[in-house]
Amino acid sequence: MKRQNRISLCLPLFTLCFVLSAISAVNGDYCEVNICHSGGTCVTGVGENPFICICPDGFTGETCNETETGPCKPNPCKNDGVCEVISQTRRGDVFSEYVCKCQEGFDGAHCQNNVNDCAGQPCRNGGVCRDLEGDFNCKCPSPYVGKHCHLRCISLLGMEGGGIAEHQITASSVHYGILGLQRWGPEKARLNNKGLVNAWTSAGHDRNPWIEVNLQRKMRFTGIITQGASRMGVAEYIKAFKVASSLDGRTYTMYRLEGQKKDTVFVGNMDNDGTKTNLFDPPIIGQHLRIIPVVCRKACTMRMELVGCELNVYLNTTGCSEPLGIKSRLISDAQMSASSTFRTWGIEAFTWHPHYARLDKQGKTNAWSAASNSRSEWLQVDLKSPKRITGIITQGAKDFGSVQFVSAFKVTYSSDGQSWTVIKDERTNDDKIFPGNSDNNVHKKNVFEPPFYARFVRVLPWAWHEHITLRMELLGCDE
Repeated sequence: MKRQNRISLCLPLFTLCFVLSAISAVNGDYCEVNICHSGGTCVTGVGENPFICICPDGFTGETCNETETGPCKPNPCKNDGVCEVISQTRRGDVFSEYVCKCQEGFDGAHCQNNVNDCAGQPCRNGGVCRDLEGDFNCKCPSPYVGKHCHLRCISLLGMEGGGIAEHQITASSVHYGILGLQRWGPEKARLNNKGLVNAWTSAGHDRNPWIEVNLQRKMRFTGIITQGASRMGVAEYIKAFKVASSLDGRTYTMYRLEGQKKDTVFVGNMDNDGTKTNLFDPPIIGQHLRIIPVVCRKACTMRMELVGCELNVYLNTTGCSEPLGIKSRLISDAQMSASSTFRTWGIEAFTWHPHYARLDKQGKTNAWSAASNSRSEWLQVDLKSPKRITGIITQGAKDFGSVQFVSAFKVTYSSDGQSWTVIKDERTNDDKIFPGNSDNNVHKKNVFEPPFYARFVRVLPWAWHEHITLRMELLGCDE
């Protein structure tokens, strides 16, 4: 009777018993033939079990042969919506067991609709709207700025008015006239400057002349007004010129129009006294602006004024603390990189890529995770152009039930991706260590005081729970 019971018990599992027996006979490799159903992945050498099956959403059981039960399994909500079970109620012939809590920017019973944030035409003055996930971005034509392109960045920055001091203006060389008694120095290159010696002129032997203005703070340049001068009754002026900019006075970038591979050559003056205005579209973000003459009449002689504004002039009343686009995907996958990437159990399908490090991202692999627990690991964001960075929000994640997060980190930044600066503690001048998360899901916000300007930002984990795992968003001004 007992033998008969054992036989009847095994009959429903005959197929599985046969497969397990056949597989274990081949070098003990239970996953040589995938015994996991419903598209599950078979893994060996995990814990004390001879094998485990990693099941896709909606399936469970040792071999993924069972359907998960409950109104939220599998999750019926789209676009990272959160499914919550509610009390079972009836209204007419409609039966409801769950509700979808949608991420910002989505609506519908199952969060299936991406709300078009551009439908209300939020961009003014010719700005082009781009609909993001839960947000929008206005690409403003120069000189308009701001979230809605509603402000103009057209202040005269101080060459003519004297707001820019003499020591802020430098040049590659200086011409000395009348036996060296006349100095046509860069400090005289002010628009509409009067007098016998009233402009900058480069030395005659200078084959690569330039004149530069250091604004001593990061600015948004939207244009330049140029003017020549008359020396000993002869009209001299710059007919064509290029522009270079720098954030630190060491690394310079030549101005180019979007999509162009050649440096932009601006048309200069046609006489010694008239003015010529050139706009920068896109604008230039920098602290140092260098004018490089290309074609000069008689000599490279110039007077000028710079047009623009401080970066925080055009901010909304909430200040410079807008999300810069990691969560909304304004920042593309290609703009996010890391020192290394972890794969759960070495499986390609469960790779924790750097572009997964988006705040509130959902899914089984929903964050960046480093290949090792080491202080040499980092996560990097390329913002494509310098921006004012004021804060960061961090978040951990779960790796198949294991709570993981970064509990402390450092931040470095760069304008060129080569030379990096570590944020310092102003009191001790040591590298500042920011407090991170204490669980896998709650947001942790840190403010950068003072803010910094950079194109590249790196987060360097300093302490962690279980494994280095991170989701995040950067805050600042999107310019």
